[in-house]
Amino acid sequence: MAATLTTTAPVWTLNLGDDENRFSPDWLTQVEESLAAVRDSSEPIALSITATGKFFSNGLDLDWLQANPGEWAAYVARVQSVFSQTLTLPVPTVCAINGHCFAAGAMLALACDYRVMRTERGFFCLPEVDINIPFSVGMSALIQSKVTPRTALDSMATGRRYDASAALEAGIVDAICDVDNLPEVAHATVAELAGKNRQTLGAIKSVMYADVVTALAQPI
Repeated sequence: MAATLTTTAPVWTLNLGDDENRFSPDWLTQVEESLAAVRDSSEPIALSITATGKFFSNGLDLDWLQANPGEWAAYVARVQSVFSQTLTLPVPTVCAINGHCFAAGAMLALACDYRVMRTERGFFCLPEVDINIPFSVGMSALIQSKVTPRTALDSMATGRRYDASAALEAGIVDAICDVDNLPEVAHATVAELAGKNRQTLGAIKSVMYADVVTALAQPI
């Protein structure tokens, strides 16, 4: 299943897919097109980002990178652009974490305004320290803009896996619930915010995260 956008107001839903939802070039195109559709729309909406099944996203497509080593810099720049676009969307955003949320997938979740995580299965994890892939300046800035210094250190420097309860306690997510209620709880988090003025909200986010956006735009 490809990444798909459902445009049912007041909360549109971007479903990342039903497998590991790694950031392949084709998958990135689908997500970029969906974010553009949200950004270019004019009706009062909010956006929920979720997936189907065991995974939210396992992050970078390492198999594709190994097969295309010369594309590393351009590929990571594209991934970081998706983070920036999500971070500064002029509509309220929520991530409904349906399953394992790892690495770049976890960073995409952090780029949303709010996060809700299912309780029965799945971990939030930044495993870069264990797979020997240091965070870029932009990735570090994104993570540190959304969690406390203590949580940033624990998650980034140890590769800790957070279940739903631990993620809530650490301030990584804003709410937890069983999977059957996940869409409803996520939608309720942002539905009443759907009418916020886009120009104003977009400007507020752009200023709030100006340093993060600048860092995410730095060459790798």
